[in-house]
Amino acid sequence: MMALQQASAFLVLFLAALLLPPQCAQDPAMVHYIYQRFQVLEQGLEKCTQATRAYIHDFQEFSKNLSVMLGRCQTSTSEYRSAVANLALRVERAQREIDYLEYLREADICLESEDKTLAEKLIQEAEEEKKIRTLLNAISVTAVNCTSEADDPPSDERQKVSSSLNAVSQCLCHSPHFISSHGHFIIAHHPKKCCDNMLMGIKSLKIVKKTMDTHGSWMKDAASSSQKVYFLIGSRNKTLWEFANMRAFMEDSTKPAPRKLILTHSWQGTGQVIHKGFLFFHNQGTLNEIIKYNLQKRTVEDRMLLPGGAGRALVYQHSPSTYIDLAVDEHGLWAIHAGPGISGHLVLTKIEPGTLGVEHSWDTPCRSQDAEAAFLLCGVLYVVYSSGGHGPHRVTCVYDPLGTIGEEDLPKLFFPRRPRSHSVIHYNPRDKQLYAWNDGNQIIYKLQTKRKQPLE
Repeated sequence: MMALQQASAFLVLFLAALLLPPQCAQDPAMVHYIYQRFQVLEQGLEKCTQATRAYIHDFQEFSKNLSVMLGRCQTSTSEYRSAVANLALRVERAQREIDYLEYLREADICLESEDKTLAEKLIQEAEEEKKIRTLLNAISVTAVNCTSEADDPPSDERQKVSSSLNAVSQCLCHSPHFISSHGHFIIAHHPKKCCDNMLMGIKSLKIVKKTMDTHGSWMKDAASSSQKVYFLIGSRNKTLWEFANMRAFMEDSTKPAPRKLILTHSWQGTGQVIHKGFLFFHNQGTLNEIIKYNLQKRTVEDRMLLPGGAGRALVYQHSPSTYIDLAVDEHGLWAIHAGPGISGHLVLTKIEPGTLGVEHSWDTPCRSQDAEAAFLLCGVLYVVYSSGGHGPHRVTCVYDPLGTIGEEDLPKLFFPRRPRSHSVIHYNPRDKQLYAWNDGNQIIYKLQTKRKQPLE
């Protein structure tokens, strides 16, 4: 508007300058013409001003309407986003329900076969026990005869005793007794389980639950018939959740409500295990201290310092918080860690869970580079590797302290593809499954095994 007024004033001054002096302006017609032209110009300027005002008003109305529409769009977007999130949650719950129903169906199908297998096993154990008694009687008679005749029995008698002992030991590998020789006598010891399985494949994957936590561990008691499920969130924490069974864990059921346990010490990493009612974990803030925690009494039962340079380096490259990984299999409690001075190779240590004494340690050929997790099955270490912390996840290093399994005996062991590296993979010797944590998913892997080849 101001610009139009300035232009009008400038035009008036310009025309006035072109006019003749007053003494020369004698023609009334010229004056009338100039006056009419000024009126036309003023009318044009007035129309331009009105059009500009109308444009500004229309633009303001358009901006107001656009703001209202954007507000409605944002509200609709929020509603759609909430609806999609609710739908995803319902789909996830439905998937868990389907998984649980499948679990129940498989359990019902296998119930009859398990009962039949148990009955056959009892009959087989009775036959083996009868066979053992017969062999023991024969060996006892032979031993008495040998001791009565001389301190050093004949070679043929000794060979008979040796063959009988070998037969007994073969029978005892699958029986609830364990027998060893001591001089000329036979001494019976406490039961000891024999395990001769080796891993042949990972058959299937089952996502039991999903949380928002990237790191953590979950498990059952590896040496108890209890159905309780234990849930440990994070790589540095002291709160443990105990669920009554797998269904309560899957459904976040409030009846019965999970039991919350506040430990006296915080754990470090994700290598915790539960064995016979005790939680074993790496004590946070220490280099190599292992704590044995009584879950029933909520007290520290015992503690030990793991030797061999444990805790000085990460045990797995793709598990950035775990320095000591504990594991349980058919033979008991183990510890896996990276040892100094062996070029980043893993060290396997057998621990006596009752006294926390070290039974033996082995320097393995398995490297910690590109490793993400490991587990033991029948005394054999299986290390899982991945490239850059992403799939494919596969077992590329196997170490057997007894030397009964070599790399050539195993097929290619691949895990189902997962988006990230596993926070933990632990084997449960009771249900013969792997319990894993991957990108907030609590997973069960079912395994395929076969009998080891006997030592020559």
